[in-house]
Amino acid sequence: MITPYQPDTKGPLEGIRVLDMTRLAAGNMMTHMLADFGADVIKIERPGKGDDLRYFGAGGTWWKVYARSKKSLTLNIRSDEGKALLLKLVETADVLVENFVPGTLEKWGLSPEKLWQHQENLVIARISGWGQTGPYAHKPGFGTLIEGMSGFASMTGWEDRDPLLPPLALADMVSGMTGFGGTLAALLAIKSGQAKGQVVDLSLFEPLFGILGPWAATYQVTGEVPKRQGNRSDVAAPRNVYPCKDGKHLAMSASMQSMWEKLAQAINRPDLLDDPRFATPGARIDNAEVLDEIISAVMATRTLEENLNYYEQAGVTVGPICDISDLMNHEYVRGRGVLQDFADVDMGQVSMHNVFPRLSETPGAVRAPAPSLGQHNREILSELGFSTAQQSELVDQGVI
Repeated sequence: MITPYQPDTKGPLEGIRVLDMTRLAAGNMMTHMLADFGADVIKIERPGKGDDLRYFGAGGTWWKVYARSKKSLTLNIRSDEGKALLLKLVETADVLVENFVPGTLEKWGLSPEKLWQHQENLVIARISGWGQTGPYAHKPGFGTLIEGMSGFASMTGWEDRDPLLPPLALADMVSGMTGFGGTLAALLAIKSGQAKGQVVDLSLFEPLFGILGPWAATYQVTGEVPKRQGNRSDVAAPRNVYPCKDGKHLAMSASMQSMWEKLAQAINRPDLLDDPRFATPGARIDNAEVLDEIISAVMATRTLEENLNYYEQAGVTVGPICDISDLMNHEYVRGRGVLQDFADVDMGQVSMHNVFPRLSETPGAVRAPAPSLGQHNREILSELGFSTAQQSELVDQGVI
C-alpha cells in the first residue's frame, strides 16, 4: 500500500526556516528530523553536483530517505554573488546548519558574527568531528575515526579478535539526533527571552562517547579497562544471542534477579538458583561462559518460533535476531507503521522509516519526496524578490 505524502500537514515547527549547508550523514539526519516536524528546510547544494549523500546507496537511497520534505537550492557560496544571496536568505531564516571544518565559514567571510548582523536570532548549528574548540578542532573528522577513538570499537567484538567498527554511520546519526535536540533548545531559549541567536557546537565525538555508559566513572573506581566480550554484558548475565534448532538466532536478557529465576524454571534447571556460581548477579557475570553453555544447549532443541512461544509464555524476555528481509513485512513493523511505502519517481516506491518520536497532538509527517538538484531554485528566489531575468543571470554566472 502506497502511503500518500502529506504536503499540507502543519507540524510543531511550522514557520521555522532552516538553511542546511551540510553534506553527508550527520547534518542530513538532523535536518530531516526538523523537516519531519514541519520546518521549512532549504538544502543549499553545490551547483552541478549537490550533496554527496545523493550518491550513497543503491539508487541514491540515502538521499531519498534523509532529504525527504526538504527543498533544494543550488548556490555557489564561494562567489561574492552567492554569499550575498545566502545573506538574503539568512534574513528569512531561524536556523543555519553547517558541517565544514571549523574556521571555513570565517575564511569565507560568513562568521557567526557576520550572520548575526543579518539575523540576530539565528541559531547556528556547527557540526564537526571534534568540535569548534580544543586541540583537534582543525582536524577533519569522519565518523569512522570517532567510532574508533571514542572507545566504541574497543568494546565491540570478541576479546581474542580485532575491535569492530559499526556497519553503519553510527557517530553521524547519534550526532544528528543530538543536534536536533540542541537546536530545539536554542530556539526555546530565544522564545523564552534567555538568549538571541547562538552557536550549537556539536562534535561527532561527544554524543557517541556520552552514550557508552558511565565508562570513565567505572574506570576511575576499578582501574580496569573493560574487555571485549561479544554479545555478553559486563553488568548483567545471562545476556547473549543463542542459536536455535533451525539455524536462526534468539536474543535473550535476564538482567533482573526475578527474570533469572523465571529463566531457570523455564529451562527446567531450578537447581541453578542455589548454585553459588549463579546465585547473584555478580556471580552470574563472573561465570557467564558456563551459564551460556547451559542455556545454549536448551535453546538449540527448539526452532526460533518454538523458543519465542515457549519463553514468552514463561514470562522470559526473548526476541528474534532479524535482518531487513525479516522486517520488511514483520507484524510489528507494519502494524505499528514503523515502515511506510511512498511513491518515488525513480524506484516506483521507496520504503522509509516513519516519523519519530510520535507526538500525540502535533505529529510530524513526510510532506514531500527528496528533491532533485536545484528543484526549488525558482520558488525560493522568487520569494526573495528576484525577477525571472535576474534568476537567469544568476544561472549564467554560475551562482545557481
